[in-house]
Amino acid sequence: MVKIKAIDYHLHSNNSFDSKQTISEMCKGAIEKGLGEICFTEHYSILPNEVSYKYLDYDKFTKEIEECRETFSGKLSIKKGLEIGEPYLNKEELAKNIENMDLDFIIGSVHNIDDLKLRTYMKGKEKDQNYLDYFKEVYKVAKYSDVDVLGHLDLMKRYAYKDFGNYEFNSYKEIIQEILKEAIKRGIGIELNTSGFRNDVKEPYPSIDILKMYKNLGGEILTIGSDSHSIDFIGENFYDGVDILKSIGFKYIFKYEKRRPQGIEINSFSLS
Repeated sequence: MVKIKAIDYHLHSNNSFDSKQTISEMCKGAIEKGLGEICFTEHYSILPNEVSYKYLDYDKFTKEIEECRETFSGKLSIKKGLEIGEPYLNKEELAKNIENMDLDFIIGSVHNIDDLKLRTYMKGKEKDQNYLDYFKEVYKVAKYSDVDVLGHLDLMKRYAYKDFGNYEFNSYKEIIQEILKEAIKRGIGIELNTSGFRNDVKEPYPSIDILKMYKNLGGEILTIGSDSHSIDFIGENFYDGVDILKSIGFKYIFKYEKRRPQGIEINSFSLS
């Protein structure tokens, strides 16, 4: 079997508000770390109260991607994507804004509830309300949004962990199941986001329990992303993610081209 280098389908450059690294620097870092393919998923929002609003210069982003594709041709495959926060809001306007974008991949995420950042929204609320409200928003992404995967599906635990600890899977099993069923029905995958290994929770987003439920429900489409905003964490914990997916019984990891999923046999990935 041909061995394939690691891939990373969740990266941010300085085309996102929260990164200072250029696309070229990120590409060089990916090559140095032995990756074969990466996808830049820059933050994007049409919501005026969102920090990403009007931040992305799409033409500049595209030009930099094209330049790096030429510069690193034969060394690294570079895909162009977005991470859209709350993509179920103002969806008609959003559709018009992105219809002429030549995108490979879109992550749909929840970073805010009621125009408040998650870490702000949770203040003064009980644990159950915070987690339940968050999962209800993720359900809206799965049901109403034009995205390719659900990003870091249980991200709320990152912000709630210090005050409330991790959530109990069985307490939210019903709403999580509805999220996954809706995603599967609509051909939306889920992301295994390895940044959780770098946070206090010390586990991926989503949890292994959610990944197992997804498998049992018939879900197949999975991407792996580091959610790195610098060269430091590109590809970080990729093989930890691979091992988790193998242990659950998944056979493929997916990449995207022109928003079409392409499965890669999970046993094709090699550390060398």
